[in-house]
Amino acid sequence: MGSKVRKVGFWFAACLGLAAANGRAEPAVVALWPEGVPGLKLDATPEKDDGAGRFSNIHHPTLTVYAPSRPNGTAIVLAAGGSYVRVAVGLKGGEITEWLNRLGVTVFVLKYRNAEYGHPAPLRDALRAVRLVRSRATEFGLQPDRVGMLGGSAGGHLAASAGTLFDSDDGKTGAPLDQISGRPDFLILIFPVITMQDPSVHALSRRSLLGEHPTDEMKHRLSVDEHVTNRTPPAFLVHSSEDTTVPVENSLLFYQAMRRAKAPIEMHLYPRGPHGSGLAPELGPTAEWPRHCESWMRFNGWLPAVERRP
Repeated sequence: MGSKVRKVGFWFAACLGLAAANGRAEPAVVALWPEGVPGLKLDATPEKDDGAGRFSNIHHPTLTVYAPSRPNGTAIVLAAGGSYVRVAVGLKGGEITEWLNRLGVTVFVLKYRNAEYGHPAPLRDALRAVRLVRSRATEFGLQPDRVGMLGGSAGGHLAASAGTLFDSDDGKTGAPLDQISGRPDFLILIFPVITMQDPSVHALSRRSLLGEHPTDEMKHRLSVDEHVTNRTPPAFLVHSSEDTTVPVENSLLFYQAMRRAKAPIEMHLYPRGPHGSGLAPELGPTAEWPRHCESWMRFNGWLPAVERRP
């Protein structure tokens, strides 16, 4: 496995060099489980790509690496939403990736397993992604203590799961990389699914992750607000009260849990904005959340401070 990792690392560095030489960002794709996907279904059929950046029927999870022109050492594993049915990241990594790249952040877009597997496969993929990036930080030109995770909608649930269940046996497979911490250094949660409990649950996400008739024990296990501790990473949270897909109560539950645990959290709630990223200019103040998130990241040292001229 070691020689395979070194070869992939050399190939990754070569891709970055070629991209820089040609003045374009050519993303590298890294297999999440090069030694073999745990629990891979024997009847796995090909992955589906609708041509608009939405992927489903994922059996071989990957990280697609979008490197900025001037990386600053910070990495974010991006888990796009899709109700645990698909990964709807958008073309070329989507607008969130483009924004983060402009800030100098290296983005690792995660294609994780969904309803075909259910829990714990998505959690294992998310924690494996953080462990892989952290273990190869030098190779990727990153700081191992600046590996965050961003998720939207069901991807927000997955990111929050990584931030609360990073030590859970559900997230381990017995692989050597289990010895590397899977805890993200910070979380950015956008319109996230948080609870698996009625009345605020997003029913399709719960059904896709836990099946048609989950037990009360499973609902509690995957309601991430119930697992917040003072070890949960600092979080930045965005939601709107206009969201009729994933009720804003999901974010309120997570905020309250972080407050009870005395874990750092910054929350921005807006009156306008349907379920999604909230970046449409016509949404007014809602679309300004990336500016506030950037300030939060700079204040906490995950982005360099802005030089102020006298």
